[in-house]
Amino acid sequence: MKQAFADKVLTWFDVFGRHDLPWQKSLTPYPVWISEIMLQQTQVQTVIPYFNRFIARFPSVKALAQADLDEVLSLWTGLGYYARARNLHKTARIISEFHQGEFPRSQQDLQQLPGIGRSTAGAISAICFHERVAILDGNVKRVISRAFAIGGWPGQRATAEQLWAQAEALLPYERINAYTQAMMDLGATLCTRSKPACGVCPLQPNCEGYATGKPTQFPNSKPKKD
Repeated sequence: MKQAFADKVLTWFDVFGRHDLPWQKSLTPYPVWISEIMLQQTQVQTVIPYFNRFIARFPSVKALAQADLDEVLSLWTGLGYYARARNLHKTARIISEFHQGEFPRSQQDLQQLPGIGRSTAGAISAICFHERVAILDGNVKRVISRAFAIGGWPGQRATAEQLWAQAEALLPYERINAYTQAMMDLGATLCTRSKPACGVCPLQPNCEGYATGKPTQFPNSKPKKD
């Protein structure tokens, strides 16, 4: 099942995945990191012009580290969640000062930097350094939750641990960088929150959520407070 799952995802990605996003021009840590942080809580189409302006002004981690925080925040205006921009600036300075301008290569080490959680660290290390680690952003949570009919709200620890375990169990041994991008693309373009395109999804024949007839019930929403 594990290899079949990855094969289906990768075969779909090779034909239908997104291959021309601006941060894919150079799969090096700096642009991938900037894009991953910007894409938290924000749609791709919104991020693209912000990303292009940001990279044009700060083309390297050194340039970002040397920048004034006010200018960084100014370029961030409109994206919201400004702690993301502050953490970008902090991390750029840490990388420049303590890592000789080089990004740590492992998920574990990347997680030690401000604003980089487990999933973002996994994306950087898998896409840029081919480390065989899982990610679990909102798109991937949705794909895995539906494919294996994993109920519960992902914000709850037990559900999150179940999703992480499943994500790690599915990892292929080859093309981990492409697989990582493919899983994000599948969730963003087909396995969407309210109108999943199950009819053209490569996972549909074996999707347990689809088999229930109500795939959108996975994952569960945040429980309402009494």
